[in-house]
Amino acid sequence: MIELTRTSRERYASASVSIRYKILLVVLPLLVPPLVIGGVASALSARSGITAVAQEFLQFKAEELSRYAQEQWQLLVDNDLAGQDEYLSIAARAIESHARGMIRRDSELILALSSDGQPAFTTSPLALDEGELDRLAQLARQRPSGWHTVTLAGEPRVAQAVPFEPFGWVLFVTEQESVFYRAVRTITTQTALILAVTLIVAVVLSFLFTHSLLLPLSRMASTMREIIGERDLSQRVPILHRDEIGDLGHTFNVMTEELGEAYEQIKQYAFQAVLAQRQEQKIRNIFQKYVPIDVIDQFFANPESMLVGQNRTLAVLFSDIRSFTTIAERLPPDQIVESLNAYFSAMVDAVIARNGIVDKYIGDAIMAFFGAPVPHDNDAVDAVRAGMDMLAALKTFNHSQAEKGLPTFRIGMGINYGPVTIGNIGSEKKMDYTVVGDMVNLASRLEGLTKHYRLPLLISESVYRQVESEIPCRLVDTVTVKGKSQPNRIYAPATALSAGQHKAWQLQHKGLEHYYRREFTTATRYLLAAHRELPDDPVIRMFLLRCKHYIDSPPGPDWTGVTAIADK
Repeated sequence: MIELTRTSRERYASASVSIRYKILLVVLPLLVPPLVIGGVASALSARSGITAVAQEFLQFKAEELSRYAQEQWQLLVDNDLAGQDEYLSIAARAIESHARGMIRRDSELILALSSDGQPAFTTSPLALDEGELDRLAQLARQRPSGWHTVTLAGEPRVAQAVPFEPFGWVLFVTEQESVFYRAVRTITTQTALILAVTLIVAVVLSFLFTHSLLLPLSRMASTMREIIGERDLSQRVPILHRDEIGDLGHTFNVMTEELGEAYEQIKQYAFQAVLAQRQEQKIRNIFQKYVPIDVIDQFFANPESMLVGQNRTLAVLFSDIRSFTTIAERLPPDQIVESLNAYFSAMVDAVIARNGIVDKYIGDAIMAFFGAPVPHDNDAVDAVRAGMDMLAALKTFNHSQAEKGLPTFRIGMGINYGPVTIGNIGSEKKMDYTVVGDMVNLASRLEGLTKHYRLPLLISESVYRQVESEIPCRLVDTVTVKGKSQPNRIYAPATALSAGQHKAWQLQHKGLEHYYRREFTTATRYLLAAHRELPDDPVIRMFLLRCKHYIDSPPGPDWTGVTAIADK
């Protein structure tokens, strides 16, 4: 029987959305857009209609005033009085009087502009500022006709303009914009109210409809919660309707009957499974401290493969604390253990963060490998970056040691990349998950060479070929190590290079090209230039001393530039 805990129920309740709201989210988008579109369309249609009627009314007044003015002018022309100022003034006053007679409310205003932009007459007093007079003068020069919007005495107005050429006037029949659009705003407000009421009614009706529709589902869910909460499989869902929802309730009742019959058997299986899982988890918790968790998973899935080795190509890292015996002699045993544990914790974290596996601790040394049991995209890059992370972690560790008044640690690391045999090596009574092979020995030798070259990290040529496109490296030397006859080029990687380091490394590489061609004088020039950039670099100083020696005592014809390292 599956129990819903209180926490899971609360999480479900906080994350769930009622189906009632889901139905509304489907229904309302079908109702709201048509209502909104219809209301907006009605408002726009009414606005357009009323605006058109009002415009035609102003246009009628403007045309009527223009017609009257034309009659007055024609009367002057017919009586040969058009050239006499006295009669022209009488005609102008008659037109103004007629304009005043056309005014029906205080918000209306009729204005005549002369050709210079000055008001010839107005039906109501106007206090125009300088800016308005300038705009009117500009408007008068354009001889406008038709519909316009103007501002008079700081008040926006709509106007119908008609030029009257005999007097050089432009007649404006105007109305306050607020009055002109008053009916339109009223209709828009009423439409918005009607639309809002309609939407509210639609939402309420939708809620009532979904409540009636979902009532059987709510009762069914309530019964299911009681069954789950009380663990009583004898309860049944009430069937209210013979429809799809009723069929769902009947199916649930059949399911609970089947679950009731199987409940005891399920409890037995669950109890046995829990015991087995706890036992397996105990085994995992114990052995994952000694064996990588991926290996444990592999052997739980396939125990027969426990003693079978595999050939893999991976990276191996060795690190060692320099002069640890001397440090240990200065500290009490408990302090040595505490410092070592803190040091190993920092180093192991750096290895694991780069997908590495810590193979073993060899006294104060660490052996790790990258690429098994699960290979990754570029295990050699992971190994080198892990080495550089270990150096960064060492700085933090040493800072902590110094604050405690304890000795600081120096380490050396070597990394090699190549084929190995990996697996659980040993017998049925004792085994280790480890790697063996010739390339492991070279990684150990590289760690030892860090003391000779006074560098904290050295990598082999096989590692260099894998990482050169991602990590800056420089050639340190060409050597043969103890137990090997084949020469190997060794390199030193860096996290990042300053401008001076980059220049010095380029000069060093150029100098080594001449060095291996036995051109020691030319090599010295490049190495001296590199030395000026990095005066404390041990590798550059070492090759300068070698060049000086070979200039004074040239090597024999069989010289290849390979350095033979006899010790480990």
